[in-house]
Amino acid sequence: MRVIAGISRGMKLKSPKGLNTRPTTDRVKEAIFSMINPYIIDSVVLDLFSGTGSIGIEALSRGAEKAYFVDNNKNSIHVIKENIAYTKFSEKSTVLFCDAQKAIKELCLGANKIDIIFMDPPYLKNLILPTINKIEAQGILNDDGIIVVEHDIKDSLPKEIGKFIKIKEKKYGNTLITIYSEEA
Repeated sequence: MRVIAGISRGMKLKSPKGLNTRPTTDRVKEAIFSMINPYIIDSVVLDLFSGTGSIGIEALSRGAEKAYFVDNNKNSIHVIKENIAYTKFSEKSTVLFCDAQKAIKELCLGANKIDIIFMDPPYLKNLILPTINKIEAQGILNDDGIIVVEHDIKDSLPKEIGKFIKIKEKKYGNTLITIYSEEA
């Protein structure tokens, strides 16, 4: 696993040992960033269910201003911090050791507004809808922001979730990338 583009291009990232994480493949990561390229520069991103930090680090490498990394696994948090330090993005990064719901609430209390929310929860665990509902309830996404969800093809997502509308969806093997926005 590596950083694909930007100022940290080609840098190899670590992964936690074991089977608890499923890092996004380079092919899927490239597809995600091709779809959302106009949103990246100077954005504030939230990498929920962060695992290795690969997605948030890719966003920083491509010009995002700030990234929040969230995971509830101690080993993942350790690897995320190592990867952030290695790519020299410590000053632009905040790592939260908690579950996604708690992180969203904490970010709301801090009056943080996010431009891009990346979600790559464990597949088929029914975490997507409750998380997006929490994002809406806490109002942490900017009006022109987007939510990028990486999920299993068996985990079909509705066209609308609250005020968010599905604006794009692409299949890559057994993985779907679904993007939501308030805009149609």
